[in-house]
Amino acid sequence: MTASIRVIESSLTTPKVRAVPLERPWEWLGAGWKDLWRAPAASISYGLLFAIMGYILVSLVVTRFQFALALTTGFLLAGPFLAMGLYDISRRLEAGEVPTFGQALTAWRHNMLPILLFGLLIGLLMIVWVRLSALLFGVIVRDLSLDGSVAQLFFSGSGLTFLIVFTLVGAIIAAVVFAISVVSIPMMLDHKIDFITAVLTSLTAVSVNPATMALWAALIVIFTGIGLITFYIGLGIALPLIGHASWHAYRDLVEDGGIERQPF
Repeated sequence: MTASIRVIESSLTTPKVRAVPLERPWEWLGAGWKDLWRAPAASISYGLLFAIMGYILVSLVVTRFQFALALTTGFLLAGPFLAMGLYDISRRLEAGEVPTFGQALTAWRHNMLPILLFGLLIGLLMIVWVRLSALLFGVIVRDLSLDGSVAQLFFSGSGLTFLIVFTLVGAIIAAVVFAISVVSIPMMLDHKIDFITAVLTSLTAVSVNPATMALWAALIVIFTGIGLITFYIGLGIALPLIGHASWHAYRDLVEDGGIERQPF
């Protein structure tokens, strides 16, 4: 049995979140996997597009390891926003429609201003993360030359220190982004709802389901990591799988609460 919790009290109908069992993320993945193969052309094309864009972006800074590392791990920050078209595909499948790649690319138009505001926030966080990683690298790894092999980073005292600090700081930023975005972006796509209410709903969903959402975050990291270590090729499947599953997570965690859903 699940419990519902009102996010905020006001004169308007406000969203409610549900407390869900710990094992529910596996069901989200199962539902996401089904969506992926119900619309393989649109889903995989969408995933490959952003995988290629990410590969090109990282290749531009490949000679500067700290920037390449920051941009690669930055997929965990930008992922919820980049997956918006995948939410739209799952939404259309849920409604019995046949989704297309073009519709997925323009999904942001359904609730333009709140979605663009969130995109701006994610963009600013990405800039902060890239600059912060470069600063950490410059301060901690001052005497290390990476001209020969990146492996030097893993076998030097300063290199290991950098990796530990980099991971800890990145985990904190990623946790914040996850908490504010895990249901807010699909919610803004699904309803004509404002940015603040969507973020509050997302924070409440995480606070009500800390263990379940921690497991979900870990699964996202694992599947994204698999996609990244395959030189971005695996993201063609991993990103659609996570995106579709995230839609089902949102639908499971947030009640409609009488709020009218967006038309297609």
